[in-house]
Amino acid sequence: MTAPAPTMVPTTTGGPSARAAVLRAEIRLYRRDLSNIISIVFPPALLLVLGLVPMFREVNEDLDGLRVIDLYVPVVVLISLITAALQIFPPILTSYRELGILRRMSTTPVRPSTLLSTQMWLNGVTALVSALLCLVAGRVVYDVAFPREVGGYALALLLAAWASLAMGALVAALAKTAKHATGIGTAVYFPALFCTGLWIPVRSMPDALANIVEFTPFGAAASALDQAAAGDWPGVSHLIVLTVWAAVTSAAAVRFFRWE
Repeated sequence: MTAPAPTMVPTTTGGPSARAAVLRAEIRLYRRDLSNIISIVFPPALLLVLGLVPMFREVNEDLDGLRVIDLYVPVVVLISLITAALQIFPPILTSYRELGILRRMSTTPVRPSTLLSTQMWLNGVTALVSALLCLVAGRVVYDVAFPREVGGYALALLLAAWASLAMGALVAALAKTAKHATGIGTAVYFPALFCTGLWIPVRSMPDALANIVEFTPFGAAASALDQAAAGDWPGVSHLIVLTVWAAVTSAAAVRFFRWE
């Protein structure tokens, strides 16, 4: 991903107007980067491609009467979160530190934390929009039912988004340059995809492997979303795993984050 153009730091005093100015500037920069648009359309496009495989659209008794494509909707929903949090967010934030933008902001009424929160909000919205597109695409194109337990699904999705963004913030905290952030993010990205069940559905993994995967944030999220999609409230253990990962990773990101 290319480094963004330097942010125009508002000269207004701190407060809602300054935060709004930063948000407007960041939205403009965000829209100009093609990789951000790709991160929105990639997961639903992946779902559409997977659905082209005939056997994925056939009912499978070994999957409790579900189709493989039914299981892939929660997976691509999580890919939406992971892509925005690990591939888009860290290089942007690290490049701001590398270019000295955060240091310059520290001398103005607009605090660097305003930029951090704005970037987290932008990437969070991007991820959730992409996740919604995955649900709609699955329903419209392949007749995949919407989640039956909407409240549980929303809770698991928000916790997964929190954990994903916190992990992205930790990558940005540890990386020295934007290139390092891209490398670290990619190194975490593919194991995270495995934990979502992209290659092997979590429910089809051997018990020992599934138990290990469900202690990761994305394995727990995949199982929680599966349960909510089927009409059950997500397991308490999965929600606890998500919450602990999100809280611990957030604390670590705050602890190690450097503005300069």
